[in-house]
Amino acid sequence: MRTEIVNNLDHPGQLEKLYRENKTTFKKEFNLIYPDISEKAVAQVWNERLRFENEEVSAVSGKELIFVLALCILAALIAKVPEIFPIEPEFFYTRNLAFVVLPLLTIYFAWKQQLQTKMAIAVSTGILASALYINLLPNNSNSDTLLLACIHLPIFLWAVLGFTFVGDKLNDHQRRQDFLRYNGDLVVMTTILLIAGGLLTAITLGLFQLIDLQIEEFYSQYIVISGLAASPIAGTYLVQTNPQLVNKVSPVIARVFTPLVLVTLVTYLIAVIYTGKDPYNDREFLLLFNLLLVGVMAIILFSIAETGKNTGRTGILLLSGLSIVTIIINGIALSAILFRITEWGITPNRLAVLGANLLMLINLLLITYRLIRTIKDEHEKEKIEKCITSFLPIYVAWTMLVIFAFPLLFNFK
Repeated sequence: MRTEIVNNLDHPGQLEKLYRENKTTFKKEFNLIYPDISEKAVAQVWNERLRFENEEVSAVSGKELIFVLALCILAALIAKVPEIFPIEPEFFYTRNLAFVVLPLLTIYFAWKQQLQTKMAIAVSTGILASALYINLLPNNSNSDTLLLACIHLPIFLWAVLGFTFVGDKLNDHQRRQDFLRYNGDLVVMTTILLIAGGLLTAITLGLFQLIDLQIEEFYSQYIVISGLAASPIAGTYLVQTNPQLVNKVSPVIARVFTPLVLVTLVTYLIAVIYTGKDPYNDREFLLLFNLLLVGVMAIILFSIAETGKNTGRTGILLLSGLSIVTIIINGIALSAILFRITEWGITPNRLAVLGANLLMLINLLLITYRLIRTIKDEHEKEKIEKCITSFLPIYVAWTMLVIFAFPLLFNFK
């Protein structure tokens, strides 16, 4: 490697290739020969580059790692609050499950990005106010508005996390796009960690069973729950400090899932017609239909966020097809909701679903329009991303309305 570096000092492309093939050996050999080649400009550039990377790794491995470990321990403690304090587990988890992870991720980004004092106060106020609000709502198990508030609260806390992630660049669409991309990468990394944790759990339980020690109850109550609570925080740390771990995997997953989801949706619609399922009168089927819509919408946003400007013509065509099919599903769900409102009146659930469907339909129509325009003109790709990021505050506004206004509008019913 040492000889190859010296022989290719005048060939930057070959140096880059050597570095990518074996980064560790390249750094070691380069540092050994640098005193002899330090007069060359290319060697000076590489020296600064390698020194910068080393400094970054050193900074991350110390102070930040300790901070992340503290957050992981705190997440595990929050998850065990019903056992530490005399609180009903059902009451705590239905209202506070989102507080186990999302506020801690917010703290991580506020610390990492040295959030301005005013923004830090606003973020803290939002989290504390929402925690007080959701826990002070009347404890009525039959209340639709309580259920809706609990379902939408994680979205509100996710928005607070996004506010912190973006920092003082609230109107920067690229920064919002980075936040969406972070979410996709986090899903991939957390899934990997959970799979690894599942394998470790199976091995651990199997080993202890061999020596006739039954630790299943202890392990599931403490180790598993703590691991689940800490995994998104650990995943965030890995994504932020080692972006190369997933920044090539996530776009591939997006490209693979897009055609698979498109084929699955088309097949599903045909099957719905064949079986005669009726979302207009079957409440459970309509609920599943809307959950499917939300899931597909998330996949579309994830795919566009991950592939972005690197999406080829085939990818644009597939995304356009997926968006069109999703619009059809949205149209069916929306018409079913309107039918149920016309027949049986307005309820909190129907109004919440109606508003969400309308917003998704408008967003989908705008995205599809931009995708179709991009087929003819590739310069439209950037407008697709803006179409997504510009709509995020509208989703957040609707979420806040459901959480904070619906209970009052419907008298906590």
